[in-house]
Amino acid sequence: MHCFFMSRESVRLSLSIAFALTSFMGKVAQAAELDVWIGTNTNGESTSRGIYRATFDTSNGLLTQPVLAAEVQQPGFLTLPTNNQVLYSTGKIDGKPSVVAYRIVRNGNNTGLTKINSQPTGDGDAAHISTDRTGKVLFSAQYGGGSIAVFPLADNGSIAPRSQLIDHEGSSRVDAARQEGPHPHWVGTSPDNRFVFVSDLGLDRIVIYRFDADRGTLSPHGFGEAPPGGGPRHMKFHPNGKWIYVLNELSLTVTTFAYDSDAGSMIALQTAFTLPEPRKTKEASFSGSEIRVHPSGKYVYAANRGHDTIAVFRVDGDTGQLTFLECEPIRGSTPRNFNLDPTGQWLLAAGQSSNTLSVFQIDPASGELTYALQTVTVPTPICVEFGTP
Repeated sequence: MHCFFMSRESVRLSLSIAFALTSFMGKVAQAAELDVWIGTNTNGESTSRGIYRATFDTSNGLLTQPVLAAEVQQPGFLTLPTNNQVLYSTGKIDGKPSVVAYRIVRNGNNTGLTKINSQPTGDGDAAHISTDRTGKVLFSAQYGGGSIAVFPLADNGSIAPRSQLIDHEGSSRVDAARQEGPHPHWVGTSPDNRFVFVSDLGLDRIVIYRFDADRGTLSPHGFGEAPPGGGPRHMKFHPNGKWIYVLNELSLTVTTFAYDSDAGSMIALQTAFTLPEPRKTKEASFSGSEIRVHPSGKYVYAANRGHDTIAVFRVDGDTGQLTFLECEPIRGSTPRNFNLDPTGQWLLAAGQSSNTLSVFQIDPASGELTYALQTVTVPTPICVEFGTP
């Protein structure tokens, strides 16, 4: 059942990037079947054995039953460079928190992963990883260690030893239990690859670094302020590069920022709740987890754990600000992660506690979600990544 509290009713990217995006979408339209890579939680009572793979048909929304692609402990978050030849994962190797590189191997109708190498983070488990826009550098964010790490990548996809480890300092302390110190939870680059952003839940800040892509190094640059006690977790850029959307885990809100790409600065414009009006006073078990922006830039989606829904927002094309539309149940529990397919027609929602991955169709006119009557099982899914054509 949908939940509503209001009525229902888009910079700076170069022409070359816009052309590449158009070309990419054209290839997506031609290649209907995509890989779906699933990171899982292998701790505790989980039956997961590592990274799983399924295929997804964008022409009809059919998702195959996931199968084990690589055995590894704690392969929580995954990332793929645009060449679609190497998959990077968090994990534990010989008991050490690490980042791991896998070659994607295709043999006829069979696709698998072959380990290339791994490197220890040297500072605890990585909560999130990503590559820069060129695929030459890997970043990791250590929630428990309060740090971010930088790893150069070789031409063959292997990970070189860590070149930088930056410790965050301070704390927000609005939430005494969760914000006693720094907790980086997401790391990624600006569209032009000049800056790196780190959502730090413990600081209530999005820490900004200047990125030297040639040297693969970071230097302090500034920060954006999240709402006090909000606990910024994940963030995404709007396709036009002018706006940033930050999901605040603790307050179940999304903050819209105006982004100045020349200065590498962000200013908060609006904070919107991810729950409908009657539930703005959240229960203790509720928390935000993931946020995505529709490829069209018209809609934003955010996951509510505990409430077990995906919130849908309409984006104002002039201001970037959000209007809440609905919250759609995921047909499972604990949506730690979800993703949109590259065509923008479908959403896959992972239920960590229910061991499920469910398919939803996206209405192009409204952005709203309709359950596609399809759910597959996969043990404790906590990351969903689509392969590119």
